Amino acid sequence: MTQKGCTGRVLALDYGRVHTGAAVSDPGGNIVRPLPEVRDAAGEVGIQAIRGMVAAEEAVMVVVGMPLSLSGERGAQADETQVFIDRLAQALAVPVVAWDERFTSSIAREKGKLAGAGEHSVAACCLLEDYLGSESYRRRR
Repeated sequence: MTQKGCTGRVLALDYGRVHTGAAVSDPGGNIVRPLPEVRDAAGEVGIQAIRGMVAAEEAVMVVVGMPLSLSGERGAQADETQVFIDRLAQALAVPVVAWDERFTSSIAREKGKLAGAGEHSVAACCLLEDYLGSESYRRRR
């Protein structure tokens, strides 16, 4: 997705200080599946684990959930997430995009566990499904 007309897998992350959920799409952007959660994603070991996921899944971009308030404003958690996004963008050779994650955790709880995936990775699936259905994604394709 680094250029129009290009397709490929998209990796999504539902960032949390301790547990970060992960999910990936198929190359056509039609199906998502959960991946193992990443512990301490903002630390060096976590960044390396995410770098490994990007390589193993051949992801062409990473979408990170941005925790906005119901009114769309940014708070302390959003600021921490932005620091993580900036660090991740410097560590990866693919684009890293922030995406509004409001309601993904509650939707994930309603959906329950997917194939034994943790709640955070189910939330990452919800985030990725939302992104893949967006106009922003369609314009990148």
